[in-house]
Amino acid sequence: MSKATTYKSDALAAVHETASDMFEAGVIDKQTMRHFDESCLTPIHPFSPEEIKALREREEVSQRVFAHYLNVTKESVSQWERGQKKPAGTTLKLLSLVERRGINAIA
Repeated sequence: MSKATTYKSDALAAVHETASDMFEAGVIDKQTMRHFDESCLTPIHPFSPEEIKALREREEVSQRVFAHYLNVTKESVSQWERGQKKPAGTTLKLLSLVERRGINAIA
């Protein structure tokens, strides 16, 4: 199973795909490929409890609905908003997408 990759734009997706092919062919080195990764891929940052709550409220959804879109439990969203736990991995990627493009980006 391959890992889903999210790009900043369709144009950057094409650029990154070309760079990946060049890397596999040995035309560009690992350091250059890292530069393309940073430039083309959607950035991910840790979200504070306040940011998560503000993001959910901006999208005008309940914790239960937000959890459904993120494929987690309502309790997880509640714990994130209270600072008891932190989202990680795929969930951080989804939160970044919602932050940049809105809830419809992952609907």
